[in-house]
Amino acid sequence: MDVTDQRILPDGYSFHLVTDTTLPFHESYFDVVISNHVIEHVGDEAAQLDHLIEIRRVMQPEGIAYLAVPNRWMLIEPHYQLAFLSWLPQAWRSPYLRLRGRGSDYDCAPPTLSRLESMLIHAQLTFENISTLGLHTTLDIEGGGLLAAAISQLPDALLNRLAYLNPTLIYRLRRP
Repeated sequence: MDVTDQRILPDGYSFHLVTDTTLPFHESYFDVVISNHVIEHVGDEAAQLDHLIEIRRVMQPEGIAYLAVPNRWMLIEPHYQLAFLSWLPQAWRSPYLRLRGRGSDYDCAPPTLSRLESMLIHAQLTFENISTLGLHTTLDIEGGGLLAAAISQLPDALLNRLAYLNPTLIYRLRRP
């Protein structure tokens, strides 16, 4: 989600600036839809639900979508690198940014796992939480020292039960 075209390889792709949640593509246009750390930027919960409904609309009936979003309960907020920023009530987030000298307006609304899954149901999308797979893949690529070593020793069944604590929520989506 960029407001300017910053592609390194522009050939074969077109840039579309979208100012709201309505995507400028006809129904069933894409085989694959990727929404990577976008939904927290589109606005409040109603706008986020609209974003998910638009994903379903532009996805072909047999298509697939990838959705990744920072979890509200992440320890370090990824956009501003501040501990517990997204844990605060909405009204306190921008003042905290200003107090810490990191900006003036917190324009993100990261959902919790339960809130996101509720919106996915309302958007009539079937979903599979693949956050544990994403966590393993990220730790394999980026390392992580002792934390990565400790997490790699935990059974996936336990990590799946603790998915609500995963810093990034990752889903595979389909139309019903």
